[in-house]
Amino acid sequence: MADNNNSSTLSRFIPVMLCFFAMGFVDLVGIASNYVKADLGLSDSQANIFPSLVFFWFLIFSVPTGMLMNRIGRKKTVLLSLVVTALSLLLPLFGDSYGIMLVSFSLLGIGNAIMQTSLNPLISNIISGDRLASSLTLGQFVKAIASFFAPYLAMWGATHAIPDFGLGWRVLFPIYMIIAVVAILWLGRTRIDEEEPDSASGFGACFRLLGNPFILMCFLGIMCHVGIDVGTNTTAPKLLMERLGMTLDEASFSTSLYFIFRTAGCFAGAFILSKVSARTFFAISVACMAAAMAGLLVSDAKAVAYAAIALIGFGNSNIFPIIFSRALLSMPEKKNEISGLMIMGLFGGTVFPLIMGFASDAMGQDGAVAVMAAGVAYLIFYTFKIKK
Repeated sequence: MADNNNSSTLSRFIPVMLCFFAMGFVDLVGIASNYVKADLGLSDSQANIFPSLVFFWFLIFSVPTGMLMNRIGRKKTVLLSLVVTALSLLLPLFGDSYGIMLVSFSLLGIGNAIMQTSLNPLISNIISGDRLASSLTLGQFVKAIASFFAPYLAMWGATHAIPDFGLGWRVLFPIYMIIAVVAILWLGRTRIDEEEPDSASGFGACFRLLGNPFILMCFLGIMCHVGIDVGTNTTAPKLLMERLGMTLDEASFSTSLYFIFRTAGCFAGAFILSKVSARTFFAISVACMAAAMAGLLVSDAKAVAYAAIALIGFGNSNIFPIIFSRALLSMPEKKNEISGLMIMGLFGGTVFPLIMGFASDAMGQDGAVAVMAAGVAYLIFYTFKIKK
């Protein structure tokens, strides 16, 4: 009977993990914005509108998604998010004009906002107890794999002729779209029993939770986390091009390097967190990012730049699950509302790139690094607020 239960759990767990892979599609916006910038001759501030636009929708859709889950259930909400994601990946096949890319990235952001709000609670219907935290960390690892492959797919498409299609770097869109369709079909056929939904809360009740000082700090912490994540993803190639004279295709390796270490950090985090307290590991992670920011600000050496990008990737890999879990543990009776608010914090992916774009236009990429460093400074402050 135990084997049958394990087999049943695995058969439901795998399609949910594929959804986490689809969640990682949002990170293609970093490398894609660099190629769109080159194709259309945009400035940094104009190009950074794309990642900012993607994460703007987290501000709009996260809390309403929490309410939607109470009406139609978590699985149907995840399926809706996958449909929107697949549509966003279809549009670039019809061209790479500014308007098409704006609509595509908007839909990608909307789909991801819905997915991130609903997918984490969905997995709690399959895995519970002490294994839930490690399962969420594994989901972040799977998500990071999709993020890691995006720059390679874009580089491959940009440097290899694709007969009869002429997609170039945009080849990553149909590849990821096919995976999204597979996820829709697989999850749709998977039976997942959900508990009765939480009682619905209004917008006012949700936002009043930000009046709790610790919830507010968690919200701002997630804003900084995703701002550093998207900021590094977008800025790393520009920094290498500015300082070392690399071409875009050469500099794109920096994005892959970031995701290699972020992926490794997610994988390692599942084991480290079982041995080390969340506060200690969080402090180590933030120290890695602080050292990286210092290195980027004081040195132009190629080795230092690569080492710093790797440290940011490793350091930032487990910030989100630690903050997210701390927020949920602080008010477990409000998990749907807290989930919506925390995912809304991904709006930091809009705020940081916009500020970084203006800073880099004014001061070069040092300005962008300084903005990320401010985010790291806040996470240092947050470290002291985590209970042991």
